[in-house]
Amino acid sequence: MAPQKKAAPQKKAASTKATAETPFLSDVTTLRARARKEIDKGPVTAAYGADLTRVLQVLNDALATEIVCVLRYKAHYYGAKGLNAEPVAAEFLEHAAEEQVHADRLADRIDQLGGTPELNPNTLMARSQTEYNTPDALLDMIKEDLIAERVVIQSYTETIGWLGHHDPTTRRILEEILAEEEEHADDMLKLLQHNS
Repeated sequence: MAPQKKAAPQKKAASTKATAETPFLSDVTTLRARARKEIDKGPVTAAYGADLTRVLQVLNDALATEIVCVLRYKAHYYGAKGLNAEPVAAEFLEHAAEEQVHADRLADRIDQLGGTPELNPNTLMARSQTEYNTPDALLDMIKEDLIAERVVIQSYTETIGWLGHHDPTTRRILEEILAEEEEHADDMLKLLQHNS
């Protein structure tokens, strides 16, 4: 008797739930048609899952916060006086430059999403999550900057969680900024400990 041929292992059937209710990917014809029909929306496609109006508002508030941080760090840089002031002032200046890069990245993303970066100086403080405090004492300057960094860290962490997978590009930008803000907080904590 000849040996029977073994049947090839069968692949597991894909879950019909995922394909029936929410397909992974639209067919090519649909993708192309949507791209042509909504060409004026630029990078915002039908796959964009976040509340665009709210995302733009949140990004503009973050932009205001970053600008206020630039201004506060600059004020602290110019106001830093005393024996230990030089290395602390250098750190303030470095952070001011990095906060400006954050502001530019946020403004670019707002523009990319079809919004307008809100740069009106009359409304910056009202929209900023951090305060603009410029005490005279070097130690108090460091404390104010550490407090501001902690506020921003909490805000970005919450925003990243809120965005989830609905806007991966904005989430990634905020995650990269968050990592730098955590470094800033660590720098300020070390300066606080060294100068206390």
